[in-house]
Amino acid sequence: MLALQLLNGLSGNALNAWGVLPRQVASLPGILFAPWLHAGWWHLLGNLSGLLVLAWLAMLGSLRQFIAANAFIILGSGLLVWLFARPGMHLGASGWLFGLWGLLLGRAWFERSLSSLLVAMLVLLAYGGWWWGLLPRQGISFEYHLAGALCGVLYAALSCTRRNR
Repeated sequence: MLALQLLNGLSGNALNAWGVLPRQVASLPGILFAPWLHAGWWHLLGNLSGLLVLAWLAMLGSLRQFIAANAFIILGSGLLVWLFARPGMHLGASGWLFGLWGLLLGRAWFERSLSSLLVAMLVLLAYGGWWWGLLPRQGISFEYHLAGALCGVLYAALSCTRRNR
């Protein structure tokens, strides 16, 4: 992401054309590319620390589950944004971040294991204020936040290994 942001900055943010423009067929590839692109360095740096921490916590399970969860979150949230978001360019890793956040909180609810509960408590302590990111704000794609969180929780529900659902 850092190298991509450097290239994007040198090009005058030309790569941001690969973000998601809701309901524009030509923008469908943006579902894959938008999480890797950012509006600037502050936008990237604001997402990167949370992404590293939450990804590390999500990776405490199996690598296969981690990869599948990330693919589900990126594709699902991007598609939901493409279908339902306000007009305008949507990009950045925050949908992915909120997806990992939702995944880690959702695992605690659906698995009810001690390890998932401890991770969820840590996530709530560190990122509990993110609930506010699910509310509409000017200039922020709350739609990506909400879609990511929904996809994370949905993946947790679908992948739950607890026998007594």
